[in-house]
Amino acid sequence: MIFSAFERMVAMRYLRARRQEGFISVIAGFSLLGIALGVATLIIVMSVMNGFRAELLGRVLGLNGHLNVYSVRGGPLPDYDPLVQRLQGVPGVVGVTPTVEGQALVSVRGVASGAVVRGVRPEDFRVRPTLSRNIVRGTADAFGEDNIAIGIRMAQRLGLAVGDQLTLIAPQGNVTAFGTVPRMRSFTIGAVFDVGMFEYDNSFIFLPLPEAQAFFRTGEAVTSLEVFVDDPTQIRAARGAIQSAVAGVGRVVDWQQSNASFFTALQVERNVMFLILSLIITVAAFNIISSLIMLVKDKGRDIAILRTMGATRGMIMRIFFLSGASVGVAGTLLGLALGVSFALNIETIRQGIQALTGTNLFNAEIYFLSQLPAKIDWSEVVQVTVMALGLSFAATVYPSWRAARLDPVEALRYE
Repeated sequence: MIFSAFERMVAMRYLRARRQEGFISVIAGFSLLGIALGVATLIIVMSVMNGFRAELLGRVLGLNGHLNVYSVRGGPLPDYDPLVQRLQGVPGVVGVTPTVEGQALVSVRGVASGAVVRGVRPEDFRVRPTLSRNIVRGTADAFGEDNIAIGIRMAQRLGLAVGDQLTLIAPQGNVTAFGTVPRMRSFTIGAVFDVGMFEYDNSFIFLPLPEAQAFFRTGEAVTSLEVFVDDPTQIRAARGAIQSAVAGVGRVVDWQQSNASFFTALQVERNVMFLILSLIITVAAFNIISSLIMLVKDKGRDIAILRTMGATRGMIMRIFFLSGASVGVAGTLLGLALGVSFALNIETIRQGIQALTGTNLFNAEIYFLSQLPAKIDWSEVVQVTVMALGLSFAATVYPSWRAARLDPVEALRYE
């Protein structure tokens, strides 16, 4: 073994300070707690940031196409069926959904608010898992003809239930001799979905495709084609083939382009949080240095006696290295256990704190999601652990070296 039984015994005795050395022990204790809290906080924050990105990405890609094909002229896409067949033949494409999308005004009992209206075919609505598996009122089979689907937040905000009527006001009115008259049409709510993302649950309305085409006056055309691929993370590989398939007819926009600023901001925030929280571990490592320097100063006579009894400089260095490293290892392991346990149960802990304090710690209107997500990336956990151990070991090197260089004669001269 690297450390002999004698070195381990002396190092452990130095960690258990006597009454007159209690202050050194207190500093070592705070160093241990500092490293533990730093490691735990870093693991928790990184897990929450990973959870945010995974949840948002899953919901965004679940409701929107991985790529969207628009007309090169900027208007609707007429005669889109041949283009759909061509796209379905591209390797890696698992689905193509013709879509009509626009904005409209929702009017219910005199209360009006804006909404994003998206028209899809009923069969496409039912096979999209993010929607069909998250129907909380009504059924996915009810979607069709004059029956529409709205989000749970919109239903709660406007006091709507399945079977109620909802009036949509189109942005383009009818031009008459007396001026422009608003175009309005009433629909029946057939289903209410809850995808867990506030933006969609609060402002999205799904219409059957023929009704959306009539409402927005696109005729037989659609505003875009939503293309789904088998691996959205490798979107650049599929983009080239899809671009070739629609060359001259449509332009392709993938999910990375349409959400670039959003996910870039998440990545920048994640990197900055990692850097800031790493400083907590660095500060705790400096505490190890100060406690070890004080220990070396206090144990000067002991070091001199050990040297006269035959202990080598290497043995002295290993004794104090083991004393400091033990604090770092114990703090890192404690922080690792704390951080992983907290991250695995973070939603339960959040609900418990909310029940005790009576406050809303995670407002869906602010954070877009209805639950606090956490996804542990074990490679990051290993990275944080190795970093904490590395800083702890590095912090012990200089005090241990100073202890090994101590001259026994000088140490005993003033005793």
